Formats: sequence, structure tokens, C-alpha cells
Amino acid sequence: MFDSLLNLNIVQGPVIIGFAATAAVFGLYLLIRRPGRRWIVTAASGLVGGALAGIVTLVITVYLLDLFGTRLSPLVDSVIVLTFAAVGLAIVNLWLSRWWRKLIAVLGIAVFIATGTLGVNAVYGLNKTVAAFFGVTNAKPLVLPSASGTPTPAPVVDPNAPLYESWMPPADLPATGQLGTVNIPHDVSGFIARTALAYVPPAGLVANAPALPVIIQLNGQPGSPGLDDPKVILDKLAAANRGLAPIVVNPDQLGDDTKDPLCLDTSKGNVETYIMKDVVPWVKAHFNVLSDPKDWTIMGFSNGGMCASYFGAKYPSTFGNFVDISGDEYQGVDDKSTLKKMFGGNQAAYEAVWPTTIMSKSTYPDSWAVFAVGADDAEAIPGVKTNYDAAVAAGIHATYTAIPGSGHDNTALDGGLSAGYTLIYPRGGLSAPPTG
Repeated sequence: MFDSLLNLNIVQGPVIIGFAATAAVFGLYLLIRRPGRRWIVTAASGLVGGALAGIVTLVITVYLLDLFGTRLSPLVDSVIVLTFAAVGLAIVNLWLSRWWRKLIAVLGIAVFIATGTLGVNAVYGLNKTVAAFFGVTNAKPLVLPSASGTPTPAPVVDPNAPLYESWMPPADLPATGQLGTVNIPHDVSGFIARTALAYVPPAGLVANAPALPVIIQLNGQPGSPGLDDPKVILDKLAAANRGLAPIVVNPDQLGDDTKDPLCLDTSKGNVETYIMKDVVPWVKAHFNVLSDPKDWTIMGFSNGGMCASYFGAKYPSTFGNFVDISGDEYQGVDDKSTLKKMFGGNQAAYEAVWPTTIMSKSTYPDSWAVFAVGADDAEAIPGVKTNYDAAVAAGIHATYTAIPGSGHDNTALDGGLSAGYTLIYPRGGLSAPPTG
């Protein structure tokens, strides 16, 4: 029962529709009273006053304080202003009214705020379920493949041929991959991360499974590990490629939604050590994965996208590919206090960890990168383009993709994932190289 509640889709379907319909009913009831000039003026004052309060709140939080690190989309602005207007209407119903109207007004305020919150979330579409919205997971523990120092030989026709040619799937190949939680120790870093997730494709769930490419995927901030979208996309790709897809591991590089450790070793946590000394060795020990850097990808969205560029730029001998989806240009780009708090005011030390700086001083004999961003994401586009240009200048095989009709949202995430998989599939031998 509890799992069913956590699994409820709050982006589309009966939940969001139900809240919107309930809010409309409350709004109509609170708007309709015995007609008269006094009520018309009062209701208009509540609506206009609430809307103005919403506009002022947006100006202060978004444009003056830059609390979100990005401009909100016009649709999100509209939802917020409309929510404030509805609350304003409810507030003016508290005066000169009977007790039951006051009660409905109080209940209406709660409904309006909940509906507005769900509406904003639905626009971005990143938290699709109740569990995701509250930053928890109801996924079951993943039954890991046997951790063996010598993987069982895969059932392939020619071990020297790429998997798309040599892999012969068994009759009992599952129709979809498996998603579940995994426990990654933090023995080296000491970084306290939230529960990680992993996805194993159909080809990785059979006896004598072949060694597969691997993706380390990092989430945005705010955000927590979640692989629902990758699973949907990869299951479809696997179905078209005889069950073949990469293994995806989604560790938590934040530890806490309210903190950004910058994907470095800082006073907020040793994230860089966690990824490189805890996560990477653990993946190699617990999954049957290919070892060549060309078969290892680090990928992320927003904060995670910046992290992907950083790790891909700094560790090409581990990650031969990186996918930056709507990533920040560099660590703490939206927090002016980062230089002083994290680097003691040392500008040179700060710039030394920027992906552009690292790429300008490194060589990349066989690194590939995908940079993707929402075509309407005015805040993220300059940073993504800057890192893309730096990658090209450094000799990295890089592509840049603007996702049509998207901002800093789920559409951009899915588009970026698809662009990344387009690179990873032929590079990892999961599909034939593109022709032409």
C-alpha cells in the first residue's frame, strides 16, 4: 500500500488532474458570492494583491537573490503567480464570512499551494513520483551478479568481434532490465552518500552474461539518485539490440540536497575521492563490465552535467566518454561565495578545477563527449557551449545538441540521455557504427 503511494505519478495522470480540478472547484466557490460592488472590489483586491505578491517573490528570489541558479520558465512563473492570486482570493474570504466559508478558505489555501507546487514540478518533470518528489526511493535492492575475479566467459560467437555481431541471446532473455538499490561503501572517502541505484540490462541478467559498457550517472541539485527515465529509454534500445545496453550506476554526489560539494574533495565531503576511489572500484568488483576507457562513460544533468565534464576532462584514462546535459560551466558558478568559502579567495586555485582549464592543459588521444542543453535554457546554454568549445579545442571528439522545446527540464534530460546513448551504443559495440 505504501509502495503504491510512493509510486504514484504526479506529473501526469489522475493525481495532478485531481488536484487541478479540486483547486478549480475551491477557486470558483471562493470567487462566487452575493454580487455587489463591495465584494467585486474585495475579490479583485485579493486576486491582484496575491498576483503582485507572487511577482515580487519571483523578482526577489530569482532575479535579485538568484536562489535557484537559473531563470524560471514563463510557464513556471505563470503557475506561481496564479497560485499566489488564488491564495490572495482565499485570504479575503476570511473576513466578513460565515464559519464554513472561513474553513473552506483555509482548506483552499492548502489546496492551492499543493496544486501550485505540483504544477511547478510537472513543468520540469524531473520528479515523476511521490518518492522522487520527497527524495526517497522505494526501489528494491538489486540482486547483483556474482562478484568474481574471473568473469564467466560470455556466450559469444567470436570474442574478438563487437557484441552487436557476436552476442547470441538465450531463449530466456528478460524483456526488460532490472533497476534496484545498491550499497556502495565509502571506505576510502568517508563521504556519506544517499542510497545509490543501478540498472542492469536484459543481457546482463542471464547466465554467462557478456561484459558490458558502464555509465556512471550523476543527478542534479536539488535531486537524488533516480534512473526511471534511463530505464525506460534503455529498455527500448535493448529490445531493438537483442537485450544489449550499458550497465548504469547512479551514485549520489551531493549527500544532501541543500549542499553542493562541487564534485571535489572539500569541507562538504570528499566527493572526488568517493567517485574515483570508492564507486569506480566497487563497480568493477561487482559487475561484469568492460575495462577499456572507451566503454566507460560519466554522465549527468545540471550539477551532475558539470561533474561529468570535470571527471571526463580530468580522468580520460578512466572515462573515455562524458555526457554533459545542461551542466554548469564550472563548480559553484551560481554561488558568488564559492571562491572565498571553498578556495580561500585563491582565484588561480579555483580556476584550476574548472573543466575548461583542465581540458586546455591535457591531451585526449581517444575521448568522446556529448554536450546537450535545452534550446530554451538561456541560463545553461552559455556554459555548455563554453565547455563544448574547450573540448573541441582540446582534441576531444565532441558534439553539441540543443534539445528543441525544452528548458532546464525533463525534456532536456531525456533528449540529452538519448544523445548520449547514440554515442555510447556504437562506441561500446552494442550496435553497428552509423553509416555515411
